[in-house]
Amino acid sequence: MRETATVRRQDSIQTRLIGMIAVTLAVTLLVNLFIYRQVALMVRTIDAVFASNVTISELTEDLDLVQDHVYEYLNTKSSVALEGYYRYVQEYHDLIEQLNGKRVDSEIKLLEKNIRNMSERYLELADETVQAKRGRNVERYKECYTELEDLFHYINMHIEKLNSLQFELNSRNYQFLLSAMRILEVLSVGVIAALYFFCLLFIYLLIRTMIQPLKSLSIAAARVADGDFAVDIPPVGSADEIGVVTNTFRQMLESIRAYIERLRTSMESQAKMKQNELKMEANLKEAQLRFLQAQINPHFLFNSLNAGAQLAAMEDADATGVFLERMADFFRYTIKNTDGSSTLEEEIASVDDYIYILNVRFAGDITFCKQITGDPGNRRMPGMILQPIVENAVTHGIRDMIDRGRISMSVDCEEDMVRVTVEDNGVGMTKEQIGEVLSGNYHSSGESDSTGIGLENVRNRLMLYYDQEDLLTIHSDGKGMGTEVTVLLPGMNTDGD
Repeated sequence: MRETATVRRQDSIQTRLIGMIAVTLAVTLLVNLFIYRQVALMVRTIDAVFASNVTISELTEDLDLVQDHVYEYLNTKSSVALEGYYRYVQEYHDLIEQLNGKRVDSEIKLLEKNIRNMSERYLELADETVQAKRGRNVERYKECYTELEDLFHYINMHIEKLNSLQFELNSRNYQFLLSAMRILEVLSVGVIAALYFFCLLFIYLLIRTMIQPLKSLSIAAARVADGDFAVDIPPVGSADEIGVVTNTFRQMLESIRAYIERLRTSMESQAKMKQNELKMEANLKEAQLRFLQAQINPHFLFNSLNAGAQLAAMEDADATGVFLERMADFFRYTIKNTDGSSTLEEEIASVDDYIYILNVRFAGDITFCKQITGDPGNRRMPGMILQPIVENAVTHGIRDMIDRGRISMSVDCEEDMVRVTVEDNGVGMTKEQIGEVLSGNYHSSGESDSTGIGLENVRNRLMLYYDQEDLLTIHSDGKGMGTEVTVLLPGMNTDGD
C-alpha cells in the first residue's frame, strides 16, 4: 500500500510537469491549426471568386442560346423554338440579376453594371422581335432583329472583357495567397518543432534535478498519511525549493508530534469540563424557569381572599362557596406546576377562574369573550402564560376606563401550532411603550394587586421553554385604541406523544 501511494505521488509530480508542457504545446498546435483553417477559408473564398468566371461563361452560353432560339423562331415560327426561347430568357435573366447594379469605383463592377443594363435592353428587344413575328409585322421584327444582333455582339464583347479582367485579378490574388501560405506553413512547422524540443529538454533537466529528493519526501509523506509519525526524514543540504520543502516538512512533522502529545493529555480534562459545563447550563436554565415562574405577588392572594371574606358576610353562602372554590382552583393551579409546564386546557380554565374572581371583586364590570377553534386536548405548554396576559390587559388596559371594559381571547388550535390572541378595548399603547415592555425596561406605577408576572416574564419563559424568540408580539394603534397580544405555541404535543 505504501509503495502504491509512493508511486502515485511520484507519477503525479511528473504528470503535472509533463502535462503543463503538453498543454502549452497543444495550445500552440491549436493556434497553428486555426491559422491553417483561416488560410483554407481564404482559399475557398478565392475559389468562390474564380467561380464567377464560370458564371460569366454560363452568361455567354445562355445569351447565345437566347439569340439562336430567336433566330430559329423567326425562320420557322415553331412552338419548340418559342418554348426554348422563353426557357433560356428566364435563365439568362436570373444570371444578370447576380451582376452588380450599383455605381462603384471599380472597373470590373462597372463592366458588370453595363452588361446588366445592356442585357435588360437586349431582353426587351428580343421580346419585341418575337411579338412582332407573332403579329406578322415583318418590317418591325426585321428592324428589331437587326438592332438585337448588334446589341448581342456588343454584350459579348463586354462579357469577354469582364472575363479577362476578372481572371487576371483572381490569378494574381491566388498566386499571392499560395506564396503566403507556403511561408506560413514553413514557419509553423519550424515553431512547433523548436517548441517541442525546448520543452522536452526542459522537462528532462527539471525532473532529473528534483526526482530523487521528491522520492524520499513522497515515501515519508505516504508513511505520515498512514499514521506513522515516527518517520525520520534526512535533511537536504540544497537551498533550492526542494530543500526548503523537505526541511519545512521535517519541522512540521516535529510540531505535529508535539501537538498530538499535548492534545492527548488535555482531551480527557476538556471532555470532563464540557460535561460539567452542559450540566451547569441545564441547571441554570431550570433555575431560571423556576425563578421566573415563582414571581407571584402575595398581595393579589391577600386582597382576593379579603374580597371572599367580604362576600361571605354580605351574600348567601352558596355564592361565597362558588367564589372560594374558584379561588381555590386558581391558586391551586398556580402552585402545583412544579415541573414548569401544564396543558392548554388548564391554562384556559385558569383564565376563566381569574375573570370570574375579578368580576366578583369589581361587580361584573369586565366583559370577557372567549372563542376556541379546534380541540385544545392535552397539548403541553409552560404554565402561567395566558392568565398573566389577561391580567395585564385588565391592570394596564381597562381598569381606569370610564366605559365598560371588554376583553376577548381567541385560541386557534392547528396541528403543529397554537395561536392565542388577547385583545382589549383599553387605553392602548405607543410604539415606545411596546418596545419598553418587550425589552424589560417598562416600569408600572407600583400597582401591587396582581400576580406580579409581567409580559417580559412571560416572554422570557416562552423563550426558555421553546428555545425560540419572537413568540410573543404586542400590537396597538395608539392611545385609546386598545391593545392586542399574540402568543405562538409551536410544536405542541399531547401527553400521549
